[in-house]
Amino acid sequence: MIVRKLRLQRGWSQEQLAEMTGLSVRTIQRIERGQNAGLESINALAAVFEVDLNELQQESDMPNEKANMTYEEMDAIEHVRDIKGFYMHLISYVIVVPILIAANIYLSPEYMWFWWAALGWGVGVISHGLSVFEVFNLFGTDWEKRQVEKRLGRRL
Repeated sequence: MIVRKLRLQRGWSQEQLAEMTGLSVRTIQRIERGQNAGLESINALAAVFEVDLNELQQESDMPNEKANMTYEEMDAIEHVRDIKGFYMHLISYVIVVPILIAANIYLSPEYMWFWWAALGWGVGVISHGLSVFEVFNLFGTDWEKRQVEKRLGRRL
């Protein structure tokens, strides 16, 4: 089992796991991304997850942390990351655009330039959302399969 999978099974955030283990959130993030963990870190994680130390030690020795995950699990985690990325993009847009409006009104009220930034960035946010939530799936799995078959010159 991998650290991320164990953490998600228990419904813990990275911050909660860091607090329980005494490790930093950054360390938890690095371990979940597949970087090697020190013996003390593995020991703390094994104690919190109540698993054998050797299980986690073998995981940290594996070059690819995703080796024990099914395709569906990897796909679900990747999709959730994409959704999280979109929401972070949207939140930054919602925070920065009012700041741009205020700066525009304060610095040069005679010309409303913030519209250009808001419009351009807004198109990017909308495009990101349409892609993540697959509203228009122009480059979906069917397209990818056709491109691979075209490149290989045969059917998969």
